[in-house]
Amino acid sequence: MNRLFHTFLLALFFVCASAQTHVNFSDLENWTCSELSQYVGQEVIFDQPIYICNNYRSTITASVHRQFSPTNQAEPSTAAYNEIVNLNKSNTFTLTGLTGYHRMGETIHGMRALINSTSSITCLSYDHINGTRTDLEAGIPSVDLRYDAQADTFITHNLLVCAANLEYYLVEQFGTGSSTMGPANSTEHQKQRTKVNAALTKINADLYGLVEIQQGQNAIREIADDLTISTGRQFSYITDGSSVNGTYTKSGYVYCSDVLRPFGAIKENNQGVVQRKKLQAFEVIATGEKFIFSINHFKAKSGAGSGKDADQKDGQGGYNYTRTEEARSVLAAYSNNKTYYGDDDILIMGDLNAYAKEDPITVLIQGGMTDLHRHFHADSSYSYTYHGQAGYLDHALCNSTLLSQVTGMAAYHINSDESDDYTYDKSSDATMFRYSDHDPVLVGLKLDSHHTTILQPLLTVKDGELMIQAPEGGYYSIYTLDGMLLASGSINSLTGTIPCPTSGIVIVKIYTAETVYSYKQMIIQ
Repeated sequence: MNRLFHTFLLALFFVCASAQTHVNFSDLENWTCSELSQYVGQEVIFDQPIYICNNYRSTITASVHRQFSPTNQAEPSTAAYNEIVNLNKSNTFTLTGLTGYHRMGETIHGMRALINSTSSITCLSYDHINGTRTDLEAGIPSVDLRYDAQADTFITHNLLVCAANLEYYLVEQFGTGSSTMGPANSTEHQKQRTKVNAALTKINADLYGLVEIQQGQNAIREIADDLTISTGRQFSYITDGSSVNGTYTKSGYVYCSDVLRPFGAIKENNQGVVQRKKLQAFEVIATGEKFIFSINHFKAKSGAGSGKDADQKDGQGGYNYTRTEEARSVLAAYSNNKTYYGDDDILIMGDLNAYAKEDPITVLIQGGMTDLHRHFHADSSYSYTYHGQAGYLDHALCNSTLLSQVTGMAAYHINSDESDDYTYDKSSDATMFRYSDHDPVLVGLKLDSHHTTILQPLLTVKDGELMIQAPEGGYYSIYTLDGMLLASGSINSLTGTIPCPTSGIVIVKIYTAETVYSYKQMIIQ
């Protein structure tokens, strides 16, 4: 009798366990914490990933999607901008129950949780977490995203370009006091040097555009020398003749002289903040192919500004006028020097201190440049996180002649999602993580002399199916918002019908012979 009763209790337990509430939210774009109200006091299992949005002050906040800076996704002061502002105030909750260190941007899959209230959740268990340091150490993100339909393969880059903000890399004339930017002494500098070299070595680019590096040649020479030792390849740098000032930084170039050589002289563009906007053409030694590399660091948002630079309270911050004029000067510098360099191809990179939809970036796009973040990653890309909101201040744009030679672009999230407790001045951590507050941005190039017209595919949704009209056929991939591959395959005809494997928001990438197109779509089945 007791054994039967015991068996009954076990059966009842397993029935209850299997009946545990599974939660899946369909409209993630407009989700707010109020949708948790029906589950308060219950244990639930989330059938979709939970994003860690913030890890500051030992308190983790999370949501069913990543929070983005409003002007990264929408034009300032528009209805769409105001909607994001309001949603960002109401779509994160406090997450307790996790142990160990967790980065912003990590996604928790299969989380079983207790819903304490609409603003508080306790994690009880989970299946796995993506986006950890271990995941990032496994390799740099791919920049080979263009698909060659005729060869049925992805095009492999033959040149890797990296733009990196080094957060005041100083080798001498160190400042004093807690408010000083950069290392305060030689001990801190050596720790900074270790972290920066670890990151740049891991990336192993052929060409680096660096910002926030000490003026003069000593700092940039040190970086080039360190890379030569750590990679076994020969690195050099462009001498720009600028004076040394321990607290004022510049932009500069470091390149692998086994692969590239500079073509022509460096050109300074001193509109706005000086020593921070530069042009230099580079030539591939093996082929003779050239392109112009524009590395930039625009005026920061810090401070309210005055006059034309006053903060207009539209989300763009102070000094937006100066940054916009700097963007115009970059276009002018290119126009004035492309004949001198003998090539039309230009890649514009650097910390522009403006999010994707702000005026300076609009000026560059209207001037004929393509935003490679948007081009390859729809609106899911970011390189910087501020108060838990992601976006990209670190840009990669190019003109039409170079676009067909870009194999891909990606931000390497080794900094922006990290707690600043891991900076060189606050810890003994010697890893590449959090060497700066900005993520490095990578661009793959396969330079050639043949440029073809790119035909834009069309994507529509009907009855839960994707309708793809691709003039050249090609290949498609469907991802969740956190990057999980759901489906992929070939587009075999002019118009292909593709069943979508899930409801909700997905990222669809269409690869043609010349480039890759990214779309963000809501699927309702």
